Amino acid sequence: MSQAIVVENLAYQYPTQEQEKGTYVFEDLNLEVEQGSFVALLGSNGSGKSTLAKHFNAILLPSGGRVWVYGMDTMDEDRLIQIRRNVGMVFQNPDNQIVANVVDEDVAFAPENLGISSAEIRQRVDNALKHVGMYAYREHAPHLLSGGQKQRVAIAGVIAMEPRCIVLDEPTAMLDPRGRREVMETVRKLNREKGITVILITHHMDEAAQAGRVVVLHKGVIKADGTPKEVFSQVELLHELGLAAPETVELCYELNKEGYDLPLDLLDTESCAQTLYELLKA
Repeated sequence: MSQAIVVENLAYQYPTQEQEKGTYVFEDLNLEVEQGSFVALLGSNGSGKSTLAKHFNAILLPSGGRVWVYGMDTMDEDRLIQIRRNVGMVFQNPDNQIVANVVDEDVAFAPENLGISSAEIRQRVDNALKHVGMYAYREHAPHLLSGGQKQRVAIAGVIAMEPRCIVLDEPTAMLDPRGRREVMETVRKLNREKGITVILITHHMDEAAQAGRVVVLHKGVIKADGTPKEVFSQVELLHELGLAAPETVELCYELNKEGYDLPLDLLDTESCAQTLYELLKA
């Protein structure tokens, strides 16, 4: 598979007042993200997750090293528009991304600013709304929608630009369980059916467990990188980093401390329940 994003020896220092040394978030970070993959990016507050994500479409630029987006150097100002066409961002609060009074006008906003023809915009907007399950609400006012529906409209606005990669920075943090479920179903569908590369920043371990790869950041350093089963089975490491494993893994971990011998890679409720049932039946 080709690489969507390549981070080479990335250093980033927050800008400060003149003659004051800034704080480095990263000093020598290396990461590659394959096209079509679904990567969850985890870390406690201050780990550098959002700072890293903003390098993926040149909202932030390196203090050292390089970030390559589909072969384009984010430091190349002439490629900025093309980079942002390829990598769309979805943030925590959907209200901050909704700019129009009607749903379909909001989704059309970004393609209009890219200079796309009216006929193609209409097609892109309809397709995007259908893909996130919001086509029936195309003439509704966004402020009357639920949190989950608003976030799906925000996602539709991004995919109407037809990006090859979507970066979601805690998109479910402000949503109730139903809204979270709606957004995650949409994200998985985009990755599975459209082949869009997904980079998901989340504090919810059950959401991260749905990804194909989990990367754990701590103070600007990658501490774990692998499949959800590989990463979440390292319960003690996660605890040291101020994180928790999914609830099913935490349950098995606690039972093992009481003398049981349960696997620490049971990420879904059904497999965990079946394993516990077999244990009790024995």
